[in-house]
Amino acid sequence: MAKWGEGDPRWIVEERADATNVNNWHWTERDATTWSSDKLKSLLLGLSVENDEGRCEVTEVSKVEGEASINNRKGKLIFFYEWNLKATWTGESKAGVKYTGTIDVPNLSDENDMEDLDISVSLNKDEPETPLTNLMKTKGADTIREVLGSYVGFLKTEFTQGMILPTANGVSKSTSQSKATVDNTRISSSSSTAAPVNTGVKIPTCKFSMREKFLTCPADLYRVFLNQEMTQAFTHAPATVDGEKGGKFRLLEGNVFGEFTELVPDEKIVMKWRYNNWPCEHYATISMSFYDRSSETELKVECRGVPDEEEERTREGWQRYYFEAIKQTFGYGARLY
Repeated sequence: MAKWGEGDPRWIVEERADATNVNNWHWTERDATTWSSDKLKSLLLGLSVENDEGRCEVTEVSKVEGEASINNRKGKLIFFYEWNLKATWTGESKAGVKYTGTIDVPNLSDENDMEDLDISVSLNKDEPETPLTNLMKTKGADTIREVLGSYVGFLKTEFTQGMILPTANGVSKSTSQSKATVDNTRISSSSSTAAPVNTGVKIPTCKFSMREKFLTCPADLYRVFLNQEMTQAFTHAPATVDGEKGGKFRLLEGNVFGEFTELVPDEKIVMKWRYNNWPCEHYATISMSFYDRSSETELKVECRGVPDEEEERTREGWQRYYFEAIKQTFGYGARLY
């Protein structure tokens, strides 16, 4: 079965093997369209930028048309994707006036470099002129370009987990993940055409706890984890944070995401939490307890369900990207232990 047109030199044959295939090579294809559509929506929805004029946010992703697939040809993964995207942005000026406009991305494709991506931003015709349009055309477009670039990274790491690459001697090996993200998490499957795991994976896990003191009150520290602007400040990157029970979060350029499952104001936060390259649908449970110690707050972080091989990286990640970053950003003290 030819893909992408008979005249396209990139065509790949699906599931083909014959008697002349002495090295046991296989050509397989995995459809990534549904996964990609969901991923693109999650990356764009809630994306926000702001300046002295006001704040803008992507409030709806109205069109995600296209397709994506991964071809495994002679032990090499080849990625194809082509998307036409349309979204709605809503802006609010410092004076409280609201505006609405559209975003069009017609050429998100493996054939185009990210810097060549067309991102068209416009204000709805019935809206009065506003400086927020320029905010979206500049800072907004740059942020959109950044998150769409992260989609390509996720396609090459998160979606390919468990794919098996046939080698020249017929021995299979698991796909390796990009070193541009974080350390590899390996899972195996019994077939090169196995579907992505969507119901969780049984893997060895561990539990551990950490304690840290911050020179602030529990209420202020609690708010840092639930406020989108404060999260963007200490991570120094775009983030999506819905600080309510059942609310989702995504930060550190999509490398960390999850959901808040329990909130006790100023006392406790419980969340489902994961790195993007953990086995699909596997989350750790992170419980944070805030204790008032007179002039400072003691934070106890209990982690359960962390993959065994990820314990050290998870500890170091929390120490560096949460504890140290929060202290340095908000001046909550530099005492680390």
